[in-house]
Amino acid sequence: MRCLVAVVCVLLLTGCSGKSGREEVMQQIREVLAKPDGTFAVAYKNLVTGEEILINEHKLFHAASTMKTPVMVEVYRQAAAGKFSLKDSIQIRNEFVSIVDGSRYSITRESDSDTLIYDHIGEKRTVYSLMYDMIIVSSNLATNLIVDLVDAKNVTQTMRSIGANDIQVLRGVEDLKAYEAGLNNQVTAYDLMLLFEKIDQEEIVNAEASMAMMDILLDQQFNDIIPARLPKKVKVAHKTGSITGVRHDSGIVFLPNGKKYVLVLLSKDLKDADAGVRAMADVSELLYQYTTRK
Repeated sequence: MRCLVAVVCVLLLTGCSGKSGREEVMQQIREVLAKPDGTFAVAYKNLVTGEEILINEHKLFHAASTMKTPVMVEVYRQAAAGKFSLKDSIQIRNEFVSIVDGSRYSITRESDSDTLIYDHIGEKRTVYSLMYDMIIVSSNLATNLIVDLVDAKNVTQTMRSIGANDIQVLRGVEDLKAYEAGLNNQVTAYDLMLLFEKIDQEEIVNAEASMAMMDILLDQQFNDIIPARLPKKVKVAHKTGSITGVRHDSGIVFLPNGKKYVLVLLSKDLKDADAGVRAMADVSELLYQYTTRK
């Protein structure tokens, strides 16, 4: 009888181990994100097992530069449809139209993470070159040139076509009148997770486009959140975003053993942005350890 009781106890403990491990990491994540003053969202999906860990996954956030990934998708969609070639040239200009009233505005070098492009205004660059800089150095000027090419409405429509119902791209960046009017690009952690999963599964545009987008995302130059505390042998294809009080990162983590997962970390209302970044990097490390243990 005692042996039977012991076996039952072992079975119960074994059966609960997976669930308790997931619950444990979720509790750890919540504790880490409770320390900084701000609002956070997490979306994790193991691309091998399908397991998800979701926190505030449908809460809306200002997209900041995470909207540049949907814009890249739209570039590849239109190029595949024959509307233009990635080798076509665009003249670099610094004059854009506000969606509020049609007034003209420019982007300042000081507000852009890409300062070199401002030395080349009037010159021409290929669509691919501008798109590449839009992602890897988050060039705002390149972004607006690309958004003007593909039209923000088309970006949102393409997101709807893949089931991302809450990603909304209304405009390019640095349209201050639109920002003050509350007309902002928006994302959720869940929809960005879905977007990156579709890219990984080569279900966006076509396999060639998906692989090309992945290669660009792997060249990301801003690595202070998802990759920050991961081993150097781990590759991350991702896109960040930041404005005042907002820090985001979203992408796919590739482990050397073939495991991979999507991770989206969003934040807003941060009183201390550096503390928010550190907390999200800690969450990334927790989920890396959780994945490697399974």
